[in-house]
Amino acid sequence: QVQLVESGGGLVQAGGSLRLSCAASGRTSSTTRMGWFRQAPGKERDFVASIGWSGGSTIYRDSVKGRFTISRDNAKNTVYLQMNSLKPEDTAVYYCAARERLSYDYWGQGTQVTVSS
Repeated sequence: QVQLVESGGGLVQAGGSLRLSCAASGRTSSTTRMGWFRQAPGKERDFVASIGWSGGSTIYRDSVKGRFTISRDNAKNTVYLQMNSLKPEDTAVYYCAARERLSYDYWGQGTQVTVSS
């Protein structure tokens, strides 16, 4: 089992920045990839970004490319999502997830990000 705890969400004005953190514990050595997802009210949960174990393989959804950066510190078992130039449409609950094989098997409780215009 892997436990994930997100932090760093909050209220920010458009154009501002936030950094989300995801602290992992438990059987973290079994995970192959970590990801961030988000879910806006009334919408499905969407992929935002992911990163491989070594940190060298990153993937982003098109709408956040150039604004968001995913990174990880394996010594701290923590994954980060630096979000710059935030827009009101980035408002959502952001979830951290861990993948062992083909799917994301473990999820955090989520952290709210609200961007005001």
